[in-house]
Amino acid sequence: MKLHTIFAVMAAVEASAGAALAIAPGTTTSLLLGTELDAPAALVVLRMAGAALFSLGIVCWNARTDGASPAGRGVLAAMLFYNAAVAALLAYAGAGVRAAGPALWPAVALHAALTVWCGVCLRGPRP
Repeated sequence: MKLHTIFAVMAAVEASAGAALAIAPGTTTSLLLGTELDAPAALVVLRMAGAALFSLGIVCWNARTDGASPAGRGVLAAMLFYNAAVAALLAYAGAGVRAAGPALWPAVALHAALTVWCGVCLRGPRP
């Protein structure tokens, strides 16, 4: 399986999510959780999360050309953990807390699929 493809996909997903959180944090959380977090402190934290997600996009974009290296495989392992954690947290938000916007379950499915894809790539042959 070609690692450059998964890294390019994750770069696009994370950079897009990061930009959305940084630019329109209230709208983005409303789409995900069905509620706007509009307290000034929440907006700062959401924008910081957006910057972090955008940074993950940059890391994945750069890893796409060297994904089979030990460092690239480390990025892939970190993204596996990240995607699994996000899928679980968002699923908990929807099923446990009952906070669900129209993008919540598609986001859960996307992160679950990326988790599986990362796992398959990590199990693949090493260079």
